[in-house]
Amino acid sequence: MKEITKEWIKKAEEDYMVAVRESKLPPFPTYTVCFHSQQCVEKYMKAILQENGVSFGKIHDLEILLKDCKKFLPELEDFREELIWLTTFAVEIRYPGFNATKKEAKKALDIMKKIRKVLKRYFRK
Repeated sequence: MKEITKEWIKKAEEDYMVAVRESKLPPFPTYTVCFHSQQCVEKYMKAILQENGVSFGKIHDLEILLKDCKKFLPELEDFREELIWLTTFAVEIRYPGFNATKKEAKKALDIMKKIRKVLKRYFRK
């Protein structure tokens, strides 16, 4: 595995740890959980592309990343709608005027955990 791929995975795992840890703290920090859930998935997808020599630029749209990632991990297509939904927490959520509900944060966390398992499996082959 390329060193840069390992860096993407390390950062993805740090986002995973933050999202999970924060979801257990009162008060439930909805913005943080949503943002880091999206970031975990994004970074794992970028790791797949990096490992396979596919350039991707500075992009946060998981549906666009899916287009290239599914060439290497076709089962990601099964999560298209969830990836589109998770993308909503990539940028705007970090700014005033945007927030997430506790229900949305729990959903983001669940989606991230489910997709992360598939993404991690890719790197165990």
